Amino acid sequence: MVLENDGRFTHFSALTRRIIFFNAVALIILIGGVLIVQTSGRSLIDERISGIRQQALIVAGTLAEYTTNEETHKLKQEEAESLLRQLIAPTKLRARLYGTDGKLETDTRELLPRNVVQISSLPPLDFWSKVDEEWKRIFDGVMGIRPFARLQPYFEAGNDGRVYSEVNSALSGEVATAERVDERNRMVLSVAAPIQRFKAIYGVLMVSTEGGDIDDIIREERVTLIEVFAVALIVMLLSSLYLAGFIAEPIRRLAAAADTVRSGRAGRDTIPLFRERHDEIGDLAESLSAMTRALYDRIDAIESFAADVAHELKNPLTSLKSAIEMFGRAKDDASREKLMDVVRNDVRRIDRLISDISDASRLDAELSREAHNPVDINHLLETIVEIYKFMELPRGVTITLSSDLPPGATVLGLDERLGQIFRNLIDNAISFSPDNAVISIVARVEGGRALIGVADEGPGIPPDNLESVFSRFYTERPAEHGFGKNSGLGLSIARQIAEGANGRIWAENREPNGARFVVELPLARAT
Repeated sequence: MVLENDGRFTHFSALTRRIIFFNAVALIILIGGVLIVQTSGRSLIDERISGIRQQALIVAGTLAEYTTNEETHKLKQEEAESLLRQLIAPTKLRARLYGTDGKLETDTRELLPRNVVQISSLPPLDFWSKVDEEWKRIFDGVMGIRPFARLQPYFEAGNDGRVYSEVNSALSGEVATAERVDERNRMVLSVAAPIQRFKAIYGVLMVSTEGGDIDDIIREERVTLIEVFAVALIVMLLSSLYLAGFIAEPIRRLAAAADTVRSGRAGRDTIPLFRERHDEIGDLAESLSAMTRALYDRIDAIESFAADVAHELKNPLTSLKSAIEMFGRAKDDASREKLMDVVRNDVRRIDRLISDISDASRLDAELSREAHNPVDINHLLETIVEIYKFMELPRGVTITLSSDLPPGATVLGLDERLGQIFRNLIDNAISFSPDNAVISIVARVEGGRALIGVADEGPGIPPDNLESVFSRFYTERPAEHGFGKNSGLGLSIARQIAEGANGRIWAENREPNGARFVVELPLARAT
């Protein structure tokens, strides 16, 4: 559960749960592997035995050097006890000296104050003590602190050291070790080393641990491991929650905002931006926001287009309705014929409007759906100009082409639609050109982009209308061109196609007269 900004609690998201789960699994596997490796405590036991062995050999060598009696082949008892007390006191070990007959001669439990008093815990009496004892037993078993029931039991041999196998081995001149457990299942390690000088054995030194000291070491190690695990678990949870808040929460907010935009329940909501984030989520938020703005712009354009279509269709329909109403009241054939001409013109105008509107409405879908291909811009311009040369242009208008584009210069787009840009511009130039005028098409390269200008010798464009000429249904034309012969969508469609190819188009006036439309398209390749 996490606390939302409005004070409500909600469940962790699926991504948050996955982050926590996989981090926890990795941590558990790591800790579990450490526990499995250390469950038997074998490495610690081996290390402990090796240390005891080294100490036993040092003490036995010292005793052999300074406390042996070569005449009796026995140890000097008083000197051996004094030296043994000094050597064993700094350690936590117990040492016993046995003679060559295996009889106990010295025990540090009788020499050192710390070994005189033996302390052992009483069995639990009350309920909670029993619970605590049982919990410790379970903990020790799970953590591998006391898995030693299979070892031989340890017992006090009294004065006869031969009951210990390691003492017998030491009397034969070998260093021997043994592992046992006492009545409380505590590990007791022992090492027996012969005390010999010039291969003559004077006795045996048996060094052993006190019951439980190796268990305490392993327990401390396990407790430390558990503490490390607990700290690592807390750090893992905090880091997982931080990652969840850093990754999952922004994604959840983006998804919620996208759902709100889709449902349209709260007006035109925008996608939240994470401007402080310079990562993939910030990029995603920016892309979604841009997509949403583009979607709203598209909706606005559709609404505006629908309103313009309704307005443009209403004019010829009104004229057509008036002509039909007047047709029944016409008194002569001449009036009827005039009204029929009006009806024919309005029908042609409606047909032209519907055709151009249909073409404009399909244009967006076609530009977004069709794959853009490399188009040789030189070949495209030459083909279009060649087609117009075979046509009978009005008022003796001619078309020229001057291209400085490198051979093989291409742009990415749809060849038919790119051609439509220049056809619309040429048709527009023809409609404004005077008699015997020349329409010049000039193409050049500038900064890795192709610039194609279509210029006429007409009256030019009022400065205030240089941008509005690209609006839908803009139809300011010379009177001699006739009313209703253009839908006013040609330049709007040309701009739409140019922008779909990552280009642009603008209008400017020429000196001393005329207008020029410039198309700028990014070059894909120039060879």
